[in-house]
Amino acid sequence: MGFDLVAGSAHRPYAAPPSVPTILVFDSGVGGLTVFREVQKARPDARFVYAADNAGFPYGALSEPALAARVQAVMERLIALHAPSVVVVACNTASTLVLPHLRAAFDIPFIGTVPAIKPAAAMSFSKSFTVLATPATVARDYTRDLIEAYAADCRVNLVGSRRLAAFAEAELAGRPVPDAELRAEMAPCFVEEAGRRTDVVALSCTHYPLLLGRMKLLAPWPVMWIDPAPAIARRVTQLIGPPVVGHEPGEDEAVAVFTGATGLGPDLRRALSDRGLPGITVEEMPLRGE
Repeated sequence: MGFDLVAGSAHRPYAAPPSVPTILVFDSGVGGLTVFREVQKARPDARFVYAADNAGFPYGALSEPALAARVQAVMERLIALHAPSVVVVACNTASTLVLPHLRAAFDIPFIGTVPAIKPAAAMSFSKSFTVLATPATVARDYTRDLIEAYAADCRVNLVGSRRLAAFAEAELAGRPVPDAELRAEMAPCFVEEAGRRTDVVALSCTHYPLLLGRMKLLAPWPVMWIDPAPAIARRVTQLIGPPVVGHEPGEDEAVAVFTGATGLGPDLRRALSDRGLPGITVEEMPLRGE
């Protein structure tokens, strides 16, 4: 399954990464853990930094100039601290806006994720599919351009959820929302019209796969769900190669970094530890009037 994932700087060449790379996985919150899990499977030998800009969450609430400035400022701090070989921007909202800025500013490759419209169009038998994303991603010209390029023959239902990312954050922190709330939030994804009904839902926010098990149970009919994480992991190995034979990762080779201490309770810490991130640090970067 092909996703429109692009890596590398458009302006400068970069040196080949070391044989055992440091991989930085970046998101506005914990949604990028779905990507971290798949990339870690692909490169278990690597050193990982999982960075969550929770002080800036949710990114969809920021204006485009404020979001671009915020991500670049956070990324400058993270790159200075951890010297990654490659950065995975595991956030659709950020990827559809700031990747060109990041590639122009830094000499390391960036891999982003954008709405999976091309594979959704290829998978849909009814030619009626849904892109479930944040309102900011739904509103971007980038998303409309993908539809025009790859799904002109389809009925594309764009659903911008204002609550699902927060639901996913709560789920991981041990505070799941009731089924009725989740069912109501996902209901617009399912459309039956003129003899056709939705048969594919593209999860175009990395937070949403954290809720996938529950969404499958609550769906009014079965559909195919697209999780972007496996494709991102494949792109990482295409870019930096397969695992180094004979290298065994140590316990200090994965760390979680947050930009604020708020919400880092015991349930979330336990969930992070269960996902291979027992060590958590806070690099305070409060949101300053963006």
